[in-house]
Amino acid sequence: MTKQELQAKLDELKSDYVRIQSDLDKLEYVKGRVSSAEGQLIRLEEEIAEVNRQLEVLEED
Repeated sequence: MTKQELQAKLDELKSDYVRIQSDLDKLEYVKGRVSSAEGQLIRLEEEIAEVNRQLEVLEED
């Protein structure tokens, strides 16, 4: 992937993270089931970290 593609993917992942975090806050407020949203946040955090690692490698070259 190019740097621009990775940056676009990172922006998309961050947007998804913010949306799910907001959904999680709403679920907690109404005492809903939050385990699914928490799992999605963990997965997104891992993907964001991986994209950041890939960007670092590209910037080193």
